[in-house]
Amino acid sequence: MRVRGMAVAAAVGLGTLVAPAAQAAEVLDYVALGDSFAAGPLIPWQDPNLACARSTNNYPAVAAEALGAKLTDVSCSGAKVSDFAGRQFGYVAPQYNSLNAETDLVSLTIGGNDIGLVQEALGCLNVFPEPFGLSCKDRLTAGGDKLKAAIDAWAPTFAGALAEIKRRAPHAKVLVVGYATYIKPGGCYPTQPIWARDADYIQSAVNYLSATMRAQAIAAGATFVDTAAVSVGHDTCAAPSARYIEGLIPTAPAAPLHPNAQGMAAFGAAVATAAR
Repeated sequence: MRVRGMAVAAAVGLGTLVAPAAQAAEVLDYVALGDSFAAGPLIPWQDPNLACARSTNNYPAVAAEALGAKLTDVSCSGAKVSDFAGRQFGYVAPQYNSLNAETDLVSLTIGGNDIGLVQEALGCLNVFPEPFGLSCKDRLTAGGDKLKAAIDAWAPTFAGALAEIKRRAPHAKVLVVGYATYIKPGGCYPTQPIWARDADYIQSAVNYLSATMRAQAIAAGATFVDTAAVSVGHDTCAAPSARYIEGLIPTAPAAPLHPNAQGMAAFGAAVATAAR
C-alpha cells in the first residue's frame, strides 16, 4: 500500500509539473488593431503593405516580442472605427477579420482620425508669435468646444467597436491604448510653431479623447494603457534624442506628430506589462 501510495503521489506530482509546462508552451495569439499611432508610419522598417504605412518596429511588434506572442498586426494609418468593419482604401481587408475565438490578446488605438485630430492640430500652427495670426482654440471653441463635442458623439461608436471585438474574440484580453503627450504645458514656441494657449488646448483635446477611451474600456471590461503618462517629458518639445513623439519637422524617421521608434519601444513595453 505504501509503495502504491508513493507511486500515485509521484504521478500526481508529475502531473502538476507537466501541466504548467504544457501551458507555458502555448504561444499567445495577439491581434493588433488601430490607426497610425499603432502602425508607425515611416519608422524603419516598413511592412510590404505600403498602403497602411505600418512599421515592423511599432508598439504591437515590440510588445509581441516581449511576450513571445504570435502577432497578427492589421493596424493601418488613417484608419477610423468604420475601417474595422469595412475595406479601408477600398481594398484593405476589414480589421475585424483578424479576430476569432482563438485570439488571446487584442490591442487597439483608434479615434484620432474619426474626430480629425491631426488635421485640427495642423490648423493650430502659427509661423509668427501672437498676435500675428489666428488662434485655433478661439476658432474651435467659438459657440462651444467642437472637438469635445465630436469626441462625445464618437464615444458610442467606440463602445460598439469594443462590443464587437468581444463578440468576435470572446476569450481575449483587450488592451485599449490611449494617445500620447504630444506637447508640454505652455508649448515651446518657436521650437514647435504653436502658441501656448493653442498647445494647451490641443493637448487637452487629446487627453479628453484618451479619457473617453479609458471610460469606454472600463465599461467594456477592457484594460486601458496610458501612453500619455509614459511620454511625459518625451513630447515634441523635448530634445530630439529624448523625444517619443516627433514634431512638425521630424528629427528621426517617423511621420510628423507621430511616435518614433524610441516612443514605440516605450509604448510597446507598457502594452506588454499590461498584457501580463
